[in-house]
Amino acid sequence: MTSSSQHAQHESTDIDSYFEPPAWEERYAGHGSHWSGSANPQLVDVAAGLAPGTALDVGCGEGGDVIWLAQQGWQVTGADFSANGLARAAQHAEDAGVAERVDFWQTDARTFEATGAQFDLVTTHYLHPPDGGMVAVVGRLAGAVAAGGHLLVVGHAPTGTHMPQSEAHAKAMFLAADLLPAVPDGFEVLVAEQRPRSVVREGRKIDIEDSVLVLRAPGAGAR
Repeated sequence: MTSSSQHAQHESTDIDSYFEPPAWEERYAGHGSHWSGSANPQLVDVAAGLAPGTALDVGCGEGGDVIWLAQQGWQVTGADFSANGLARAAQHAEDAGVAERVDFWQTDARTFEATGAQFDLVTTHYLHPPDGGMVAVVGRLAGAVAAGGHLLVVGHAPTGTHMPQSEAHAKAMFLAADLLPAVPDGFEVLVAEQRPRSVVREGRKIDIEDSVLVLRAPGAGAR
């Protein structure tokens, strides 16, 4: 095998492992934080118009969104496939004084089953299963939304300055419209669009696009 072929094989293996739990267990091992700890702006925008109730954050990572929701009066379950990530999230919730308002659930979104649990708000940010798998995940998450509740899905759009680094990453990214085939019968599509978000990279402020899908479940108890 030539050196270039070896490099390509190694790169492919790294890309494939990026989507699996061991890579994230390694990322969340040790000390320090990988994310800002601040709530994602699309969540703040959507949740600000909702009455606090029960919430499920899938792919919660270190718990920034979980903690923010708890601080707004929600009772929150944070879910992730990384045990190390959940341990960090639990510690951050303790440090923030909201541990009594949160619990955690280790589960892989790709095999997630609500098993009867229902939440007024189900949310996931920047969860990108490979090979367009987010469509199936949306269908799974919708099953956890209580009557009249909301589902918020936010992802990286493969546009502008956030272009995918590889074909595998390109297949994992999505536009909001790509998720519409997963919307269950009876759910109302409130938002399905690309929304701008400002980030700072290398000291420079730039605008990128988020894919945002907001659904409301049917039911007389609409919140």
